[in-house]
Amino acid sequence: MKQKSMKIGQFDRTILNSLSAHIAILDSKGVILETNRAWNDFGIQNDLQYQPDSRHINYLDVCRAADDEFSEISHKAARGIKAVIEGKFSEFTMDYPCHSPSEKRWFYMRATRILGFEPYRVVVSHENITPLKLAEETIKNREQELEIKSINLEETNTAMRILLKQHDEDKKELEEKVVANINRLISPYIEKIGQTRLDSRQRTYLEIIESHLADVISPFLQRMSAMHLHLTPQEIQVATMVRDGRSTKEISDLLAISTNAVDFHRKNIRKKFGINNKRTNLRSFLMSLT
Repeated sequence: MKQKSMKIGQFDRTILNSLSAHIAILDSKGVILETNRAWNDFGIQNDLQYQPDSRHINYLDVCRAADDEFSEISHKAARGIKAVIEGKFSEFTMDYPCHSPSEKRWFYMRATRILGFEPYRVVVSHENITPLKLAEETIKNREQELEIKSINLEETNTAMRILLKQHDEDKKELEEKVVANINRLISPYIEKIGQTRLDSRQRTYLEIIESHLADVISPFLQRMSAMHLHLTPQEIQVATMVRDGRSTKEISDLLAISTNAVDFHRKNIRKKFGINNKRTNLRSFLMSLT
């Protein structure tokens, strides 16, 4: 069956001219047979060396002869169009930059062989995709900025975690030193004073000193406060001394209260901590809070 010869009529030309893409129709050798208005306008606006409509110019030769900064892209386009002409591919597509002195531009090229006509033709279209590329660049830049911010934030968080850990370690070390120094340098003398004959006023002063020292040397008070235990001041004193390994009799003598009162406070402390198992050692539990 004989195939029809392709001719560009007025209706076809009107359709071509209505398209925003820059379109050229090539013959089997790559010579431009027809172009649309968008192709011609682009040639006029960019001062191309040949006539704006480019008809009768071998488009493949023009692409192959390119020797500017975009020559590699032009050579790739020539190879792709040639492969379509030879029937190796039904179509060839690529996007490429085509920047002018005044602006950045990107285009999408598509070369397609027209089937059903002899001699066969190839349609080459160039569509301006600059807005899309600019949007992609904006998104890419923002993603890079977010990635940098994320890395910086993670580094900051890591540094903060290290600082907080060091702060906690320093705080614990300081508390331990304070407790050790008070127990070693002050508490023995307070005990000796408590064993002497004191009048009521002196005994009150001594109790105040002991109470304040108990606050200073109890690094686990914050933990107990966080647990909402609401220990009384004397329960705090008893808990501190139990944790330090003092017996009921020693606590009784130091606080000038009966052993029954000490046992009463111990039971209340266990109750507030929820230590229902009598086999759980109170001192061991209190030491675990520091």
